[in-house]
Amino acid sequence: MAKSSYFTTTTTIVTLLVILLPKSYCSVPKEDIDLLEFPLNLEYLEAEFFLYGSLGVGLDTVAPNLTKGGPTPIGGQLAILDSVTRDVILQFALQEVGHLRAIQSVVEGFPRPLLNLSAATFAQVIDSAVGKKLNPPFDPYASGLHFLIASYLVPYVGLTGYVGANAKLQGPDSRRLVAGLLGVESGQDAVIRALLYERALEVVHPYGITVAEFTNRISILRNKLGGEGVKDEGLLVPPADGAEGRISGNVLAGDPNSVAYDRTPEEILRIVYGSGSEKIPGGIYPNGGNGNIAKSHLPK
Repeated sequence: MAKSSYFTTTTTIVTLLVILLPKSYCSVPKEDIDLLEFPLNLEYLEAEFFLYGSLGVGLDTVAPNLTKGGPTPIGGQLAILDSVTRDVILQFALQEVGHLRAIQSVVEGFPRPLLNLSAATFAQVIDSAVGKKLNPPFDPYASGLHFLIASYLVPYVGLTGYVGANAKLQGPDSRRLVAGLLGVESGQDAVIRALLYERALEVVHPYGITVAEFTNRISILRNKLGGEGVKDEGLLVPPADGAEGRISGNVLAGDPNSVAYDRTPEEILRIVYGSGSEKIPGGIYPNGGNGNIAKSHLPK
């Protein structure tokens, strides 16, 4: 895409995204509020990562009112993407803006937490997954394939959280919202997995590791950090672990009955902090998450 055309497109999108947040919150049972607010931590991450990757700007430019005054992310940047990947990631980015608005129209929410989206942060996660320090460090912004591998880290954790939350919600409006969010998050994860599955056996230069192996190692790391058994699977698995115990292709992750896994907020915090503990923030969330659930686990 020509540089002038790209920035014209970016300006047009940003101009169209002047979002007015409705202040008339729906009637939500008190016991549902924290469960509905907690996912904002991940929705902020997805919105910012996808916006920066596709447009080179974040919520501060696209929808500043949705940040509620939270600090600007660290290290987000425009990724070097092919036209198809950029189009897909931009669609995801704008969907995440809608998710933030949808949640904040039902509950008050909280300010965006500090997010570290630097290449170095993602490199640390990938190093932990593969069990060694890669050289050169993994850079999610370096190519479309790199960005898709990094994106494998994001929507799936959120969708397992929505599955876990849905059973605990009391109000029908709460359950309807989470079901709707879960549907789109699952779709995003499926698209990312499908795009990577097409290239599952491709060796990622210069690391000598296939795309499938990257996903397998990331899933193993998330299971380890979550601490509650297998709730995550890569793109290629032993046939006994595939659908109906008959196939190694694993374009969608699921339990033995191909039902989506669930996670608690605590499991999610252990994973996204990269520490294995909901009490020790780090990684993408250097100061931890926001909201009552995340803050209840942090030092007072």
